[in-house]
Amino acid sequence: MKKLLIITTGGTIDKIYFDDMSDYQIGEPLVGQILEHLQVGFDFEVNALMRKDSLHLTDEDRQTIRSEIAASDASHILITHGTDSMVKTALLLADIPDKTMVLTGALNPARFRDTDAVFNIGCAVGAVQVLPPGAWIAMSGSIWDPRKVRKNRGKNRFESVTQTD
Repeated sequence: MKKLLIITTGGTIDKIYFDDMSDYQIGEPLVGQILEHLQVGFDFEVNALMRKDSLHLTDEDRQTIRSEIAASDASHILITHGTDSMVKTALLLADIPDKTMVLTGALNPARFRDTDAVFNIGCAVGAVQVLPPGAWIAMSGSIWDPRKVRKNRGKNRFESVTQTD
C-alpha cells in the first residue's frame, strides 16, 4: 500500500452532540487526527467528501462516492460512513475493479470516551492492507462481506445475516 485514501461521508463517527435532546451536527472528520495520534507507519490522505447521517444519504450521494473512488489512482480506500446504510453503500461499490475498499464507522461518536471508533478504524486499516479487491465492512470486531452482514439496531452491533434476533 503506497498511500491510503480515506473518504469521509459523515455518520455517528464524526457527530457532535450539543444537548440532552441529542441535537447534533456532523463535525470535522477525526480519522486523520486519530491516525496521526497513533503515529501510523503509512501515508494517508483524507478526503472529506460529505457530512451526512447515513439515513440521509441518497442514491445520488452513493454515486458521488462511487465516482470519487473510481476516478482515484488509489487502490486502497478506507471509507468512514454512518452505520445505518453502510451495507447499501458497500454493495454499490463492490464491483469497482482493482480497488480494495473498507467501510467503517462507529456506534458511538469518536469524541465520546466510550467510542468504538478507534477500534473500528484500526480493524479497517489492517483489513484494507490484506483483503482482495472489493468492498468490505469492518465493524464490531469483524470483517464482513456486505452481502452477508446487517446492522442489528436492537443489539447495536453488526452481525451475520444468518443470525436471528
